[in-house]
Amino acid sequence: MQKQIFVILTAALGLTFSSQQIQEERVVINVEVPIRVFEGDTFIDNLTLDDFEVYEDGKLQKIEAVYLIRKKSIERREEKRRFVPQISRHFFLWFEISEYMPRIGKAVDYFFDNVFSSGDNLAIITPLKAYNLKRQALELRSEEEIANQLITLLRRDAVMGNSEYRAVLKDLRELAKVIEAKGAGQGEETSQEIEDALSDAYDASSLDEAVEMYSSVVKRLESLRRMDQQRLLDFAEFLKNKDGQKHIFLFYEREFLPQLHPNTLSKFMFEYQDRPALLLSLSNLFESYKREVFIDVEKVKQAFADSSISIHFLFIKKPPELGSSLLMQERSEDVYLAFKQMAQATGGLAETSANPAYAFQRAVGAFENYYILYYSPEDYKRDGEFRKIKVRVKGKKCKITHRAGYFAN
Repeated sequence: MQKQIFVILTAALGLTFSSQQIQEERVVINVEVPIRVFEGDTFIDNLTLDDFEVYEDGKLQKIEAVYLIRKKSIERREEKRRFVPQISRHFFLWFEISEYMPRIGKAVDYFFDNVFSSGDNLAIITPLKAYNLKRQALELRSEEEIANQLITLLRRDAVMGNSEYRAVLKDLRELAKVIEAKGAGQGEETSQEIEDALSDAYDASSLDEAVEMYSSVVKRLESLRRMDQQRLLDFAEFLKNKDGQKHIFLFYEREFLPQLHPNTLSKFMFEYQDRPALLLSLSNLFESYKREVFIDVEKVKQAFADSSISIHFLFIKKPPELGSSLLMQERSEDVYLAFKQMAQATGGLAETSANPAYAFQRAVGAFENYYILYYSPEDYKRDGEFRKIKVRVKGKKCKITHRAGYFAN
């Protein structure tokens, strides 16, 4: 049954880069800018062509046309030149989660009940694979059946795709307990009981070895969760070659790292002043808690803006685990900032909530109604540089979201 509805695209993101090319004239001569204008949370739907101003690299441009779009229909148009807006919809539900939660299932149900309709395109990216919804799926199964199958895939892939990640977190918890026990000078019986829970690969015979192992496992964890810049750039390029409106809903789960409490580390550093090598290792533990983002955020932001994609970043703020003597330190703050900036650069929404279904509904409410504005850049030069776009509404204080710009190539 699974293969009748969803097809696996490829490994990694599962994206095939053989889409039809966008004609040069569309990108170079006429620039399309989807725009959303809000007063508070309310979309402003009565704006005209004369209400907008568009600037490219700070220079005022001549607007050629403005279209008001509601979901999949052009409701109003004003044209000095005629354009044919492509308003077909491509949806990408991207789940960067380590465990499935029922509220994610509610978000999926809401999508099929209230958003997805005939003619839309859908791809799903899980922690394990990427899937594409076959066009004939709605003819073979009801929307409820499709949603249930997707939820089953998500639950399974969250488990299978993160098995190594969860095993590494388990090792970190156990190693942290070993460090606490050995550093505090507890009896051999207590320490051995904890150490026996570890695999043979982490059989630490001394505090020094336990600290070294802990640092090594932290690095291993980082290698599992590191963002792949080229993967993101390839994804943006793939989507650039698709006509229509492209929406990515990225569900990202808050991450925690089990670590020793800073007071415990400080106590160890005071008690082991006569062991400089151990002190250095303990100091490095503090540094290992600082996560680095190994991508050029500006480059990725520009690539997605150039592709005219709306990224809606939905940050799932799950609480830390309770009932442990260890400190569960958040390790997603840098990733959060990177994805938030990417969403803003594409005119998308960044929403934080413990309830992914609520965050998703807010994102849906923000994207369904919008304007499409067209202008022809003055003094255009094909130099490959990134052109910054800024849209304003005359005489109004309102929130405006749109893509940050495009590459002149």
